[in-house]
Amino acid sequence: MSVDATDTASGSGLPARARPRGIRPSRGYRVFQACNAVVLTIVVVATLFPFVNVVARSLSDERYLIAGKVNLVPRGFNLDTYRLVLNDSLFWTNYRNTVFYTVVATAISIVLTTCYAYALSKKHLRGRTALIGIAVFTMFFTGGLIPNYVLVTSLGMKNSVWAIAVPNAINVFNLLVMKAFFESLPTDLEEAAAVDGLNTYGILLRIVLPLSKAIVATMVLFYAVAFWNSWFAAFLYMDQQELWPVTVYLRNLIAGATGAENVGVIAEADEVQADATLKAVTIVLTTLPILVVYPFVQRYFVRGVMLGAVKG
Repeated sequence: MSVDATDTASGSGLPARARPRGIRPSRGYRVFQACNAVVLTIVVVATLFPFVNVVARSLSDERYLIAGKVNLVPRGFNLDTYRLVLNDSLFWTNYRNTVFYTVVATAISIVLTTCYAYALSKKHLRGRTALIGIAVFTMFFTGGLIPNYVLVTSLGMKNSVWAIAVPNAINVFNLLVMKAFFESLPTDLEEAAAVDGLNTYGILLRIVLPLSKAIVATMVLFYAVAFWNSWFAAFLYMDQQELWPVTVYLRNLIAGATGAENVGVIAEADEVQADATLKAVTIVLTTLPILVVYPFVQRYFVRGVMLGAVKG
């Protein structure tokens, strides 16, 4: 039997009428897609507007800010306040502190959360229910501000990175997500590794963690963003401004607690010009590192959360 050339134009060797056609979406589904696109576009615009507005304000001239003429496009472009802030030695000292605190605190949190979650994922662990209950209990009840302050001070952690890293080392939500992920891993792999002679730590380091890159990257993102944005712990436990993170520097500017005498070089500049754009400039410089790093770990973000939250 011969096959007409028009029926095999695609080169597949099968008659065109024998190949299945794609299912055409219904009108209701197309309407849903259109509404979904409109709603998501509105959400994206509403989310990006404050960021773009802050950037525009940081690059605008004072008189346009006072007149309320700055929205999404800078008016009277100037970089004077950027130069003032970048020349302030206190700003760079606090910035360096933020990087150091974030790296150390995130490393401690990842190690403790991973070990705790891996232990809780073992159903044969004695006292597992009690350990989970203790962790969940801390989500709803805390010792209070004054007891925490007394404890941190009595342990000698005041005015050090440990005052920021240790009290907030384990986030219970992150712990439970990582625990669920470890529970979803095949137990056959660990049993085979145990037969080959690996102990518990060897199994964790050589079998479990290489399979957990997505969830670990997600937890690193969660902890790093939390510690980078944190200011209250440093404000509470650190007395010297040379030890503050940059978020406390920003907080004092926004709250009006830092005068020109505490802003270094800014005291020598036009006070009116600095006062209007200083907050916007500092916000941009503070959030810029997170915005730069986030796209590189975003691909792990959704995958890690879904693997840790959904068991299939």
